Amino acid sequence: MVVDWELTTLGAEAELICGFPFRSSEYTDNPCDVRLLRGDNIVQGNIRWANAKRWSLEDAANFEQYELKKDDVVLAMDRPWIDAGLKYAAIGDDDLPCLLLQRTSRLRGGQNLDIRFLRYVIGSPEFTKHIQSITTGSLVPHISSRQIKDFAFKLPPLATQKRIAAVLSALDAKIALNQRINLELEGMAKLLYDYWFVQYDFPLSAAQAAALGKPRLAGQPYRTSGGKMVFNPTLKREIPEGWEVGSLSELCHLNHRTWPNKDHPDQVTYLDLANAKNGEILSVQNFAWDESPSRARRILTPGDTIIGTVRPGNRSFALVPNSEEILTGSTGFAVLTPKSAIYREFNYLSLTSESNINRLTTVASGAAYPAVNPEVAAAQSIALPDAELIQQFHQTTASFFNLIERHRAQNQELTALRDWLLPMLMNGQVRVTE
Repeated sequence: MVVDWELTTLGAEAELICGFPFRSSEYTDNPCDVRLLRGDNIVQGNIRWANAKRWSLEDAANFEQYELKKDDVVLAMDRPWIDAGLKYAAIGDDDLPCLLLQRTSRLRGGQNLDIRFLRYVIGSPEFTKHIQSITTGSLVPHISSRQIKDFAFKLPPLATQKRIAAVLSALDAKIALNQRINLELEGMAKLLYDYWFVQYDFPLSAAQAAALGKPRLAGQPYRTSGGKMVFNPTLKREIPEGWEVGSLSELCHLNHRTWPNKDHPDQVTYLDLANAKNGEILSVQNFAWDESPSRARRILTPGDTIIGTVRPGNRSFALVPNSEEILTGSTGFAVLTPKSAIYREFNYLSLTSESNINRLTTVASGAAYPAVNPEVAAAQSIALPDAELIQQFHQTTASFFNLIERHRAQNQELTALRDWLLPMLMNGQVRVTE
């Protein structure tokens, strides 16, 4: 343990403010307006802007003191941690412009505190323990700005702070790069799905082009090239000739495997709805069977699409990755296992499309916990292409999802390395030389 570093507090070294109580009645939906950062937008080390509230761009100039800047560290003050960890993050270029909403705090480094080093002070295990020990309130656990300022830590010389932050930031930069690439890859897959199966501009087959009397059009967009469309009374729109109307339940098994009461593992690796968000599995928990939640029953296999049936608008869905351990999902998921490997991408993109999420949100019933039956998840009537086109879509997009999976596995390793290094760098057990 390094003994020559000065013991200080966040209150002495960092500038802290809390957000402004912007009136919800004046929130806007205009994508050109300024986003408001609230605690619910913050997860461990990241900001997620899904369902962000916004404030008039014209009026934002009146709240200059609540404008966030690059590298500001933000921390949720209500429910300050979740199973995945402390709800904190550093502001990046992609997050700007934004304003700080009430019950969220912002910290900036001072003269003797490097702003990037401050991020790792807040991300340290010691700070998390501090927050967990001081949190009050049973209904809505919360912390105060004074409690944040009281956190004591050892402050290295400024040059040492910068070297420590440089090492940890390099790992975070690689993690962020992988995340950006994954967003692009999934965006490409969604765009291709929309192009082929919503706009019906999939590539013309040689037989289809020949039937049009234009064999040279093989490979060109079907509908744009004059492919024949027929009106379907069930869907109330035109679909390609030869396509049938059905549902995804024809392509997959629903809740195919469940742990029986008398034949179960001694340990389960459990995934709940809160930790499957927007296609990504945030974290899992390990339990002895006798201590596991009663909802830990669904057996998840690689290639399954899981989608939350409780509050479906929360977007609790993911594509189950390959894993050395068997994952066990909550019974709050509808688990859809493709009947053939070629259906994996088509199933996932169909089930998690905006139109399907909106449908489930609309039909969900129940005041406290709006929910749908699992059977409803894949019951939407859709135009089903033939297996040959789905095979072609699989061959085109499988590499996207395989690379996404590899990036996520790499990020888990990089995160583990960063979290292992962080406390040792912060207390001087490991030194960074010039």
